[in-house]
Amino acid sequence: MKKKISITIDENTLHDIDSIVDNIYIRNRSQAIEHLVKSSLGEKKSAVILLGGPEEHLLISPDEFRPTAMVKGKRVIELALKKLRENNFRSVYIIARGGLLTRLFDILKDGSQYGVKIIYTEEKSCSGTFDSLKLLKGKIGGNFLVVYGDVIFNKISIEELWNDHIRQNSVATIMLTTSSKPSEKGTVRVEGNRVLSFTQKPKKSDIYLVFSPIFITEPQIFEYSGKSLESDVFPELAEKGLLNGHLSSEKEVHIHSKADITGFR
Repeated sequence: MKKKISITIDENTLHDIDSIVDNIYIRNRSQAIEHLVKSSLGEKKSAVILLGGPEEHLLISPDEFRPTAMVKGKRVIELALKKLRENNFRSVYIIARGGLLTRLFDILKDGSQYGVKIIYTEEKSCSGTFDSLKLLKGKIGGNFLVVYGDVIFNKISIEELWNDHIRQNSVATIMLTTSSKPSEKGTVRVEGNRVLSFTQKPKKSDIYLVFSPIFITEPQIFEYSGKSLESDVFPELAEKGLLNGHLSSEKEVHIHSKADITGFR
């Protein structure tokens, strides 16, 4: 239930508040103030850590997974939870298969020691990243963040990505960075913030703007079909004008081998 109140506020501050009204998601001054207060007080936001697919693909050694590998005294998954908690994400869904999920539970338990609530979701089989994400259909009611579980993203501004999504009329807002090897990534053509096209791992490309595996989305994404976010869902959203991009000056670090851990700074 909402209550009507009267407040006195500095004129310059009021101007800053009005600047985030976009007439789409934030339609008036009251909604703008509510949005800012929730962000300040710690709105209970949800995040998803995707670790689906065959477990052997997520091994960094015969007996260690990428997300449980140690990096400067912390596990990759612990660094992710720390970053999420710092950005007011209180509910964290982890999607993985049996062996990895059990290993993660042994380490993280219910998440309370990290200041979050962890909801474990077991994947039996899947044919792509969207197949994995669809396991949460009907379980998340508002905007949520998705991050792939084998990356370190401690330098990324999640707050800017989140706020950028709130201001824009899109189903999803993907983080974008540059890459010297675009054929190994999902490349995008953009105009302003709007993603005009999304091509997963093109054989040849002169576009060096690529998808970084972090994005914010609406529950509406579950209404789409396909097996892969990169090959099916994102290209369709881009074609319909419903995919936006957020360019980050910082890059995530992918943990695919022990060399990636050694080189992490």
